[in-house]
Amino acid sequence: MVSGMFLASFKATYDFPLAHTDEEVRGWIRDDLIPAKETWVAVDGVGAVIGVMALDGDDLAQLYIAPGWTGRGIGSRFVELAKRLRPTGLSLFTFQVNRGARRFYERHGFIVVDENDGARNEERQPDVRYEWCPEARRA
Repeated sequence: MVSGMFLASFKATYDFPLAHTDEEVRGWIRDDLIPAKETWVAVDGVGAVIGVMALDGDDLAQLYIAPGWTGRGIGSRFVELAKRLRPTGLSLFTFQVNRGARRFYERHGFIVVDENDGARNEERQPDVRYEWCPEARRA
């Protein structure tokens, strides 16, 4: 189930709580993320959800990989898919404390365009906005 993987990934990554209860997150995933966004799910050999990516326009809105599955290329395949689907560019937010995600996005050509004190997100945690622009567009 996507919501279980999402919650496990968030809780394994961050020391601060989500702004919503687990039940509210499950409802958001069920009622908004899955039906209203372009969402892709990765599953393992027995059908367990091990990753999720959602695009919302030119925003890479969500990218979560299950604990124990990071570093296996799943996130890279999701990002490459997102780049193929949005060849003119992508943007995303991540929390500043997520050094692993920051290194990951920077390895994939995303650059920092803005940092914030947390006022713009519900968790009130400092975040960073990244953009990826194809080389031809940067010139």
